[in-house]
Amino acid sequence: MGSRAIIPKSRMARDRERNMPSKDLYRDLVENMHDGIYFVDRERLITYWNKGAERITGYSAAEVVGKSCADNILVHVDPSGRQLCKGSCPLVAAMADGGPHEAEVYLHHKQGHRLPVWVRTSPLPTADGRFTGAVEIFTEISSRQALQEQVEELKKLALVDELTGLPNRRHLEAQLHSRLEELRRSGAGFGLLFMDIDHFKQFNDRYGHDIGDQVLTIVASTLSLSVRPFDTMCRWGGEEFAGIFPHTDVATLLGIAERLRVLVAHSRVSTGIGVLTVTVSIGGTLARPEDSAAALVKRADTLMYASKTNGRNQVTLEEAG
Repeated sequence: MGSRAIIPKSRMARDRERNMPSKDLYRDLVENMHDGIYFVDRERLITYWNKGAERITGYSAAEVVGKSCADNILVHVDPSGRQLCKGSCPLVAAMADGGPHEAEVYLHHKQGHRLPVWVRTSPLPTADGRFTGAVEIFTEISSRQALQEQVEELKKLALVDELTGLPNRRHLEAQLHSRLEELRRSGAGFGLLFMDIDHFKQFNDRYGHDIGDQVLTIVASTLSLSVRPFDTMCRWGGEEFAGIFPHTDVATLLGIAERLRVLVAHSRVSTGIGVLTVTVSIGGTLARPEDSAAALVKRADTLMYASKTNGRNQVTLEEAG
């Protein structure tokens, strides 16, 4: 038998191997990324959940690894409230066609509120071209950062509601006066939405004020994290919320109101005896140059009570005149 020569590696090859990052380094990078990252297998069982996913969702890796992503964990819905985990899920689409997918969705936070995120999914291929599963990367949409900056500024001026962290009635009233002056001066219109939690007294009477406070904070989080960065959402008082929405016409204001209504209805309140749902009734109107702040609020409030009278969990808007 002939002998086989052993060809030594070149210095360049040795240097390249020595300088290549280790698998542990890649693992640490993924684990500590700011974005949420998780992996699923072909049956959509979660096999990996990084620290970013824990931070954004409130769920620890121990709570979700080994469970199906469709088992009431993130329960993605689109802006119209359509549930994605049972149907057109971006992860399923990635494994079905072998390509990447992106979408804006609202995930379910462990505390109960809805949170807007941008998700990107890709299949995980094997050497033979089949797929072992998929990966999803999700990023918080910037309205949360804008809200946090706004809240920090308002805290300095005692304009924040202590329970929910939203701007309070005093702040919204000041904003209304300012917006109305701008409307009369330059024609920059805006819409006002007035919202009331349906059957809120029953939450307090049946489950106690701690649950009532939890309902308020979950609704506040869902509302504030689901509006545009330049919108203003506040706690008006009690179980009432109000929001100012610049650059809107009736159709745009209706779309915003319906999205908020649907997302609140898809939020959940966990108690010791089960999971509760909560809804809001909404009234809305566009501001008029002749409006005072009090007249504008009264009109939106009256429309909100029309939603209550007509069955609750609905939107009533004044028609454009």
